[in-house]
Amino acid sequence: MGRRIVAAIGGNALGATLPEQRRAAEETARVLAGLIQGGDQVVLVHGSGPQIGLISAAMTGLSRTDPDHPMAPLSVCTAMAQGYIGYDLQNALGEELLRRGLNRPVVTLLTQVEVDPADPAFDHPDKPVGTFLTEAEAKEMARRGNPVMEDAGRGWRRAVASPRPKRVVELESIRTLLDHGTVVVAGGGGGIPVAAQGNALKGVGAVVDKDFTAALLARELDAQVLLILTGVAGVSVHYGKPNQRQLTHMTVPVAREYLARGEFAAGSMGPKVAAGAEFAQSGPGRRCVITDLSHAADALRGQAGTTIG
Repeated sequence: MGRRIVAAIGGNALGATLPEQRRAAEETARVLAGLIQGGDQVVLVHGSGPQIGLISAAMTGLSRTDPDHPMAPLSVCTAMAQGYIGYDLQNALGEELLRRGLNRPVVTLLTQVEVDPADPAFDHPDKPVGTFLTEAEAKEMARRGNPVMEDAGRGWRRAVASPRPKRVVELESIRTLLDHGTVVVAGGGGGIPVAAQGNALKGVGAVVDKDFTAALLARELDAQVLLILTGVAGVSVHYGKPNQRQLTHMTVPVAREYLARGEFAAGSMGPKVAAGAEFAQSGPGRRCVITDLSHAADALRGQAGTTIG
């Protein structure tokens, strides 16, 4: 019996254009298909910060030129991003599995995530979305009333609230699909953020961090491994400094100590380490592995990347 793995890949790793996204989806599929071929069950969660930002900008531009088209809320933009990113990932995974002689169903599930409207995150927007901006563009965006932030030394981006996920609404559907041998793409963009109002679920103006959603899914699905795929080979301390050093392993207390010291940027590695520590602490035998696509197989064997657990 193989492992149950929840894998999370960042939106930036999926490229900035549709052709780049298709190529990234194919590369992701090759890595995950290797795990599935080895007997592992896989749920794939993806980020979509850049894509949500592009969709929001496009919809805002449309609403400004045509008053008959109202502004699209962030929750709707997340749903759109789930669809078009999932489309590429689902097809790439299905094709790669067939190439390996595995006739395995792959499904992209539109996924909602319940958040608390009173979450303090709404008062402190710190989730970067959209394309990178120059400092002048960022200042103009801030002047128009939109929060901006500097994103880990890479440039400026729009900042939105990022509340913690409380519940994956479609959890039982994901579990059923997984139990019946389906490869599931779920929780795209961290999930569509919603709040309960009676029997209804209403969209919320926020973007949920996909790493925390992946950690929540991994806990609820009783996964053994949370695999966070990012743009670097592993987690480093003193990042970008002459004494930068990659960590091969962190216990949960050590990870929390580094987080408390502000060692990892809030908009990039910080949520990954925090989510990984939460998952590793949630049950015996659970571990989080953080690495890039090219080192994923080795990292799962403990020969690359950073393991928390």
